[in-house]
Amino acid sequence: MPQFPPLVDSRIVRPTETTLALGLVTNVGLLRLKTLARWYARGLPPDVTWEDLMQEALTRILVGSRRASEEVPFVAFVAGVMRSLRSEHWQRARRDLARQRRSGSSHSKVSVRQTELLDSAPGPDRAVMARQELVVIRNLFADDADALSILDGLALGLTAEEIRVASRLSAADYASTRKRMRRVLLREGLTCTPK
Repeated sequence: MPQFPPLVDSRIVRPTETTLALGLVTNVGLLRLKTLARWYARGLPPDVTWEDLMQEALTRILVGSRRASEEVPFVAFVAGVMRSLRSEHWQRARRDLARQRRSGSSHSKVSVRQTELLDSAPGPDRAVMARQELVVIRNLFADDADALSILDGLALGLTAEEIRVASRLSAADYASTRKRMRRVLLREGLTCTPK
């Protein structure tokens, strides 16, 4: 008797892979989302990782519970969904904390004390690792004065226009430098592809 192929595909496709396959976001856009997800996941409990935050946001968009508008760029829309998810998490945590305080059990007093003592600031080890990564990135662009001025502007929190004015770069020079920087970062393996 002939063998029929299985009716169900058992492969697991991550939402990031789906958004890439559908052309909703580029590799560079996914890299931006990865950076934003890490930013929004700061201060959340260790069981909520940046990957969870990004995957949940993309899942909500793919299943249609969040509808993207045509006027908002996709990366900005996903960033807004991640910000909203972070806010939902903290609202839920505050409700749970208030419920525990009202119940007055000894278990809740311990968890309240632990919750109040949590510090969302990165520890010294994470700060050292971040500095080391920044040194590596700066070394990648050691011979590129325009790239270094853009990195300095980003470190100061300047907008693209402010960086352009401070660095005396034309719009075309700024755009080409950013593209050159993206290519170097992608070549060095700073991508969002799953390992």
